[in-house]
Amino acid sequence: MLKFVARVLAANKAGYILLSGFFAVVLLIVIVWWPLAQEQLALIDWTRPLWPQLDWLLLGIFAVMSALILVGANLRADALTVLVGLVGGLVIESWGTQTNLWHYYTLERPPLWIIPAWPIANLSIDRLYRFLNRRLPRAGPRLAGGRLDFTTAAYGLVFVGFYALMLAFVWPTRDKSLTLAALALCAFLILTPVDHRAMVLIFIAGAGLGYFLELWGTTRECWTYYTSETPPLFAVLAHGMASVAFWRSSRVLILMSRKLPPLLKRQTRLPERS
Repeated sequence: MLKFVARVLAANKAGYILLSGFFAVVLLIVIVWWPLAQEQLALIDWTRPLWPQLDWLLLGIFAVMSALILVGANLRADALTVLVGLVGGLVIESWGTQTNLWHYYTLERPPLWIIPAWPIANLSIDRLYRFLNRRLPRAGPRLAGGRLDFTTAAYGLVFVGFYALMLAFVWPTRDKSLTLAALALCAFLILTPVDHRAMVLIFIAGAGLGYFLELWGTTRECWTYYTSETPPLFAVLAHGMASVAFWRSSRVLILMSRKLPPLLKRQTRLPERS
């Protein structure tokens, strides 16, 4: 059975290394933040059957992300994806918790134990994007007499709509420097598209995974938004925008690596990601 799954997912040695690293990080979080793990274990009623008490949504998310990590893994390319997700996740969590757009049940701003989830999610979204990129047709129908193609129209609808929603959601914190920086960054990314199709597909992949992550986190009260929605639409779509920001950051790092001196470039070469 395991060999069949591995064959279907095109798993390779790099994928198993990444998956092992994923499990190691989860184990490390449990060990370092053992009091939090004890709190969750205390919720289990050991006098009742364990099966109905399991968090099937969390287990499902864990299983899907584990499977996605295995698909077409490449350690050199994925190292960049992990790094960008780690740094980007720290920045996003710092913004949200420092401005009180959301808070965690531990009241940490931000909690370090949540940061490793971002690079794992970034890897998963990368796999989802590559799947969509292969499966969906590249050419869409022409609109307005051939002057506007479907991809460009979809880009405008998705990102202009998201930005309007973002403005409404973060408006109470419009006087915060971190919020102004987030708005400026999103505006820059939207107004300077490098690939309309890729950005739309990455946004869809990020929002798709983000829905289940946000559904779990808000319904279990692991984190709570100031609107008390479970989850708010903005939070779901923000995962899509974050994924686009991570992808653009990776492209910038790749371009910068090409400008390095030849000797240094050979030592720090970053692979191209489609």
